Amino acid sequence: MLDRLPLILSVILIILTMIFIVAYMTLDEETETTWAYHESVEEAGWNPEQLIQARNYYESINSTALMVIHEGKVLLSWGDVTTNTNAHSVRKSFLSALYGIEWEKGTFALDDTLADYDIEEEPPLSGLELRAQLQHLLSSTSGVYLPAGEESWNMRQARPARGTRIPGSYYYYNNWDFNVLGSIYNEQTERDLFEDFHERIAVPLGMEDFSLGNTNYKYENRRSLHPSYLFRMSARDFARFGQLYLQNGEWEGEQIVPEEWIELSTQPHAEVASNNIFDYGYLWWSATAGIYEELGMFSAVGRYGQSIEVIPEYDLVFVHRVDSNHHSFSMTRDSVNDLQRLQLLQLILDAKRTE
Repeated sequence: MLDRLPLILSVILIILTMIFIVAYMTLDEETETTWAYHESVEEAGWNPEQLIQARNYYESINSTALMVIHEGKVLLSWGDVTTNTNAHSVRKSFLSALYGIEWEKGTFALDDTLADYDIEEEPPLSGLELRAQLQHLLSSTSGVYLPAGEESWNMRQARPARGTRIPGSYYYYNNWDFNVLGSIYNEQTERDLFEDFHERIAVPLGMEDFSLGNTNYKYENRRSLHPSYLFRMSARDFARFGQLYLQNGEWEGEQIVPEEWIELSTQPHAEVASNNIFDYGYLWWSATAGIYEELGMFSAVGRYGQSIEVIPEYDLVFVHRVDSNHHSFSMTRDSVNDLQRLQLLQLILDAKRTE
């Protein structure tokens, strides 16, 4: 018996190590949730040793939360997934969903123009600018090059000169387009986009942390008459929105967002010359190159490292967050860039076992 003791201890050590790996990889802290969890990453078809590499990389960058939903259950949950933080430009994909609901009802047509909506701005829009259509705003190709709220320095520097492009002819990531879409939605529906998101999406999906108190309009009247519509949301509620799109807009037997709109809005509609992975859909990013195109991936992406990646081929939703609301946050020191985020995603995908 004593001769076998080293072997027995080795086996026990291996078992304890595997238990630790599974626990470490799956959940950082116990939180009450209605999300279902996989029994283990290994039983779900993922290599726990390889996921350790992904976890180490996650901790080496400035990520503050990550979730991976596979086959409708939580595979990975790292960091603080319950705190509502600034969604940044992921907000635009939320609005896309609302437009899809109203588009199916006939409230909006993609060829409606800014003139049809009597859009005002200071300075006033030109005749050429008023020809921009709803589909151009959704694909960020309006050709309206005016200051807008929530613009980054890079967006201001890249803005073309006014009147230099015909609507629909040129992609420029344009907060003027995105913010005006919020104004159009509210004016044409005679409702409030935040209230509609709460009632039509957040409540049916059972979002656990989101409330109307996590939304606000930001007015910057010296730049534009049209406010930014800002959301704060948790990682696990991001994941629900991504899962909704993975399920083609259906949730527990109810069609929340029209399936036709999801297919249309996540397809590329504008070529993004500066991006070798994504082109732009209707307020979504669509992968058009390499392995991500093969996987059918589309993404909602925001500043500093916010994202929802939907990967139909793997029945998977990947959520990445960086808490930019933290008092010590520095945009230059604490951000996660697109390459880092996609590298983390790739490490996780590489851990998927193939039979």
